[in-house]
Amino acid sequence: MPASPPTPPAIASGRSSTTKRRTFLVGLGVSMLGGPLPARPPAIMEDGRWSMSEFAVQVLLETPTVTVRDVCCRGSLRSPGAEESATATQLVFPYRGAYVRHLGRDEAVAEANQVLFFNAGEGYRVAHPVPGGDSSLAVIVGEPQLRELAPRGFLRDRAPVAFRQQRLRIDARAQALMAILRHSLREGIAEPLEAESLALTLVQRALGRRTTHPAGATVGRQRLVDRAKLVLAGDLARRWTLAEIAAEVRCSPVYLTQVFQQVEGLPLYRYQLRLRLARALDLLAEYPDLTSLGLDLGFSSHSHFSAAFRAAYGRSPSQFRHAALRR
Repeated sequence: MPASPPTPPAIASGRSSTTKRRTFLVGLGVSMLGGPLPARPPAIMEDGRWSMSEFAVQVLLETPTVTVRDVCCRGSLRSPGAEESATATQLVFPYRGAYVRHLGRDEAVAEANQVLFFNAGEGYRVAHPVPGGDSSLAVIVGEPQLRELAPRGFLRDRAPVAFRQQRLRIDARAQALMAILRHSLREGIAEPLEAESLALTLVQRALGRRTTHPAGATVGRQRLVDRAKLVLAGDLARRWTLAEIAAEVRCSPVYLTQVFQQVEGLPLYRYQLRLRLARALDLLAEYPDLTSLGLDLGFSSHSHFSAAFRAAYGRSPSQFRHAALRR
């Protein structure tokens, strides 16, 4: 679940090669995605971390044009919590775990195949039906740049800038761009100018009419598909059968395949594959042995994993890791 740290001092991106990324641990009392300090802020420890530990928010980049934050949440609340609101409109790219955002009567499952839009001042609640917490990359772009990047009709006409939709399904290229941006910033590889360019390209890709897919179905069908997504997110490595998933969401296998295709524009099996591969993008820096990574994600062999990865991202896992991490 995305969150913002208390208002910190400006980061010195590009001003000093020794500047360190800042990490904040933010408690539940803070308004998410840019909230003020809690009434009684926790003390800051020597390592620069807040003592309350529901959220870990790391500012990876902050320039006059783009801010990028890496946000991790423990996911303690299985049911919707108290209403929160963002102070800045932003795009949020989940890359690990899943959560459900409730926006009025609408709701959306946040997972690695989606980008969620958080509008400034718009109240929402978040639930974590899948254990294990979640992580997201939050990208904030200045209003002039966002209005220039977004296709006509994506943004509301009024100020401040705000999105009309709650979420979009992104394509594999957007997932790859997000992973490269996050890894290169966390590893201290990307210079500010390169990182800004990557972030703007990611935003443009995530908003492209030809590279994204809006949900299109009745509320009931969308809720059914959301339940199926949570089933998949709960055990990515499991080799599910269609009958097993249908039993979990209490419908027939035929109906599930038809509805899922209608809502997401992808077959259910391909959606699951995209989730697994997105998890691989996340874990490339943590697995010296890529064969073990593929097997842990449920692929039958390294060749199976490598072929699926290359088909989605245009490179083998080792080539992608070298490009993103320079190793």
